[in-house]
Amino acid sequence: MSNVLITGVQGFTGRYLAERLRRDGHQVSGISHDQHAPENDLYRCDLLDHDAIAEVIDTVRPDCVVHFAAIAFVAHGDVDTMFRTNVVGTRNLLEALANAGNDLGSILIASSANIYGNTAIDPLTEAVPPAPANDYGVSKLAMEYMARLWTDRLPITFVRPFNYTGVGQSPRFVLPKLVDHFRRRAPEIELGALNVARDFSDVRMVVDAYAKLLAISGTGEVYNVCSGTAHGLGDAIDVLERMAGYRIEVKVNPAFVRHGEVRYLRGSNEKLEAAIGPLERIGLEDTLRWMYEA
Repeated sequence: MSNVLITGVQGFTGRYLAERLRRDGHQVSGISHDQHAPENDLYRCDLLDHDAIAEVIDTVRPDCVVHFAAIAFVAHGDVDTMFRTNVVGTRNLLEALANAGNDLGSILIASSANIYGNTAIDPLTEAVPPAPANDYGVSKLAMEYMARLWTDRLPITFVRPFNYTGVGQSPRFVLPKLVDHFRRRAPEIELGALNVARDFSDVRMVVDAYAKLLAISGTGEVYNVCSGTAHGLGDAIDVLERMAGYRIEVKVNPAFVRHGEVRYLRGSNEKLEAAIGPLERIGLEDTLRWMYEA
């Protein structure tokens, strides 16, 4: 049994991974920026507070660390906070881990497939040169480069998740927004660009992959975490219309069309499956039904 520390544990992915690891018999502690930490094993801490994160690391003495804490919404308006959180916050964490002198087995750092930007290469492998098309992607790529300065001292593994969803994800994201509208039987929905396609995965598949990667000692490797299949927004709308039994009017709101929008993302998961074995494949329709019926 390992003692695992998860930053961003109260976020969408953190909650699912914590539950999965506890089922597997691991002890899980978490760091949250939330002002109302409800559990004894949850520490309220701002990763921009260098001394505070060092204190948490000294208290928990983790065997493994999963770093989710970040500004994870592409359209987040405060670019300064995005870069400071995603880059400086990560650096503070790594410095605290290196200085603590723990015998760490693995550190899993969540980057993003957004670092690939707009490219004609399909599918995207880990060898594709990054070309981020928005500030979020740039912040994640900068975080990766910074974190590589620590790979000679820390067992780091990088993951680049493509889009994923599930019950409990914020309706700021497009698939939960769609599900919410259909569950309310809303007559219309306003969306941004419609001509986009994404490699959507189920959060349960994603955390299964993360749990298995934690068992591998980090050597600076990068893994795409994805389904290997791209779906357009129209595919998701069609599925939900069948489930709900009605057609929804889709309107494009220019305010929702992002500058630097990545139009198409499909990843290759061959390297990931070679490392951890076959993924727990869950189709988009099954994921949307789970969300719709929750």
